[in-house]
Amino acid sequence: MTEKNNKIPFKEDNYTHNINRNNERKLDRRGFMKTLVGAAGVFAVSSLPWGALAAKELSGLSDKKYPMHKITDVSAIPVGDAFDFAFPGEHDSAILIRLSENKYVAYQNACTHLRCPVFWKKDEGEMLCPCHHGKFDVKTGTPIAGPPRRPLPEIYVKVENGTVYALGVKRYEA
Repeated sequence: MTEKNNKIPFKEDNYTHNINRNNERKLDRRGFMKTLVGAAGVFAVSSLPWGALAAKELSGLSDKKYPMHKITDVSAIPVGDAFDFAFPGEHDSAILIRLSENKYVAYQNACTHLRCPVFWKKDEGEMLCPCHHGKFDVKTGTPIAGPPRRPLPEIYVKVENGTVYALGVKRYEA
């Protein structure tokens, strides 16, 4: 019969025999917090160029110039009717409404609540968002009912030589 070696290779009262005491703690609480603060600082500093770029872009919105864009001929839109068009870009839906013989208003027709399309209801004389029953004043674009809280972005229009043109978008302060 072979004899088993039941000897424990360390003292029984020393349960930390496998810890190399010189490298016991490479990252203590203070070191962890320093690393965390340092990482947060790196992320904050790395986002500064993007924030500066966004601020530059947003500050120039009120000064943004658009080329004069033909909407329609005056003869094509009777008093009280509306005409859909795209402005300032080809994917930006807008609506022109002829209120009287010489009075035209135009707005971007995406509701300021959840971007649903806004429609002109000629019989009621109001602009309606069917998604959540939002209503806008046709003369100013301000909300008069429903959940929208901001006015529709107004599009500056000009009538020249029997043609209605879009000139720019009015920006509203937040």
